Amino acid sequence: MQYSHNHALTVWKCPDPLPASLQIKLFSCTVEAGFPSPAEDHIDCTLDLNDLLIEHPAATFFVRAAGDSMLEAGIHPGDVLVVDRSRRAIHGDIVIALVNGEYTVKRLEMKYGGIVLRPENSAYAPIRLSGLDELVVWGVVTGLARQF
Repeated sequence: MQYSHNHALTVWKCPDPLPASLQIKLFSCTVEAGFPSPAEDHIDCTLDLNDLLIEHPAATFFVRAAGDSMLEAGIHPGDVLVVDRSRRAIHGDIVIALVNGEYTVKRLEMKYGGIVLRPENSAYAPIRLSGLDELVVWGVVTGLARQF
């Protein structure tokens, strides 16, 4: 099986331990992405990004995406993906997979007795797995973080 090797992932490593909880102010109003709306000056509560992004802390890791095969799913090179290893991957999930010894991030399709790892960029071909291929699903992508 051949496919582009532009699917590399790099494990995210923190140089220093992070605080167990970091509460950030959360405004109760929303921000319009279309036309401006009247400003509201209300802080409703605080939000811990761990609570927002991580359901199973012991089974969750971060990984940095490389390549452009998942652009149409909103995953860009350099994005930090939140991956939950405790979730069972189902049809339609975006997964981190080890295919024949190489890591990739793709949308999992399981139908008609076959498994396909589908890129979200029309420039790339799907990875259609056969009985000769080795597939290990490392986890389900549950979120991402991006800096501008």
